[in-house]
Amino acid sequence: MEPSAHVDTFARDNLPPQDQWPVILLDNPDVAYPARLNCATELLDRAVENGHRDRPAIWSDIDGKPHATTYGDLLAMVNRSAHVLVDEMGLQPGNRVLLRGPNTLQMAVAFLAALKAGLVVVPTMPLLRAKELKQIIDKAHIGAALCDIRLTEELARCTRQGDEFHCEGLKQTMFFHDDAAGSLESLAASKPAEFNACDTAADDVCLIAFTSGTTGAPKGCMHFHRDVIAMCDLFPRHVLEPTADDIFCGTPPLAFTFGLGGLLCFPLRACASTVLIEKQTPETLLQNVERFHATIMFTAPTFYRQMAPLIPRFDISSLKKTVSAGEALPDSTRVLWRETSGIEMIDGIGGTEMIHIFVSSAGQDVRPHSIGKAVPGYLVQAVDDDMHPVPAGTIGKLAVRGPTGCRYLADERQRKFVRDGWNLPGDSVYIDADGYVFYQARADDMIVSAGYNISGPEVESVLMQHAAVAECGVIGVPDETRGQIVKAFVVLNAGYVADQKLVAELQEFVKNTVAPYKYPRVVAFIDALPRTETGKVKRFALRAM
Repeated sequence: MEPSAHVDTFARDNLPPQDQWPVILLDNPDVAYPARLNCATELLDRAVENGHRDRPAIWSDIDGKPHATTYGDLLAMVNRSAHVLVDEMGLQPGNRVLLRGPNTLQMAVAFLAALKAGLVVVPTMPLLRAKELKQIIDKAHIGAALCDIRLTEELARCTRQGDEFHCEGLKQTMFFHDDAAGSLESLAASKPAEFNACDTAADDVCLIAFTSGTTGAPKGCMHFHRDVIAMCDLFPRHVLEPTADDIFCGTPPLAFTFGLGGLLCFPLRACASTVLIEKQTPETLLQNVERFHATIMFTAPTFYRQMAPLIPRFDISSLKKTVSAGEALPDSTRVLWRETSGIEMIDGIGGTEMIHIFVSSAGQDVRPHSIGKAVPGYLVQAVDDDMHPVPAGTIGKLAVRGPTGCRYLADERQRKFVRDGWNLPGDSVYIDADGYVFYQARADDMIVSAGYNISGPEVESVLMQHAAVAECGVIGVPDETRGQIVKAFVVLNAGYVADQKLVAELQEFVKNTVAPYKYPRVVAFIDALPRTETGKVKRFALRAM
């Protein structure tokens, strides 16, 4: 590895042993990067140097009117904010910084400023509760946080002495999206508009993206500066093919790598622009396509299905390309969207461990029922339990390798995700003779609902904290709108009545304990859980119910 620019070497020290890494494919001109690379500089400074200073970079909604922040203005905001992180907060290269905020200009500025200063960004979704934040903060040894002022409540529990979720290592928090003295914006206003980016190595960690495993224990996926640029130079270049005139829009949070790529990094790399607006609904997303003349959209299948009947109410003639990922795309949704919008969906499969999409096809290359083919730069195959490739058309486990790959932060589960140099995302697929990948199912018990990954065991552990619950089992069940929904089978303690009032109480209990999207939309009361002789819950029996 290249000598690190990190003063705080925690990230590199906690990479998996190199014999547990996947094979990394860098013998490709698309990803032939220099040894020293700062991804924020590549995404932003290069655009300004190449003559895009006065072009829109980020579109916002201010007082109901579209507002453009140019590349030149964005660069100045990022540089001034980077000075604050270094000068006022005293952060050093390699320090981990928790980033907490919705999809806004301010969130993007904080993200890019931290990268430029050589920090390791740990983004978190706005919906996460203190319990989940503590797991992330403790595992990544995070000492500082940048937080949208409107999301203080749960984070405050992590900084409050005596709270059960107090994090001793989290020493300072700075707020943004805030006009008060001492906020990131207020302090940045007096700083220089130039900043010398940290001279990071291409293989310095810049991002720890957390994903939940089936046990509910979070896994931190460690990505390098070169990984962030590689995700911009493969799927976008070969499948999406954006130009500087494109305007991106969508719903995935910037804290998801799906959103980080599709709504920030991809547009910047293409010298295009992006619409960052929080709390989108199917209706407002279509409205914003019309208002901002968006040309490329990123969202989950659920949104496309909900938007389809609304299309006649809006002028979406500017929209040319729509990308679906985050969960399996039902063929019925693909057809419905094509019939109502006239646009053929670009489906994709990716993952936090791989940072973004590695299988996809667009336009004339789309094949019915298939996700697509390996994005150039990646190799995919279907394998059996012994990692032997299975014949074309035979269902096996999806295995992938390319210029990005899984490196968990100090986690034994690295051995499960990476075998024989191949990444195993946990999907069952078959691949035809032409290389098209056909998704079958998740190979584990992860529930994917409306694009969110939900751990069944985690929901079970929350429900078990309620006084009425003796035991429970949680599974995902098919749902036409959301792909899957969470269903809980609950055995009650004596003295409790199995009625709709208790269902609502249990649902509210989960919403108030963990991220609200994890709550069971269906609760079934049963006398006993089906178990094996060793006491394990028979999830297949629950599914059969």
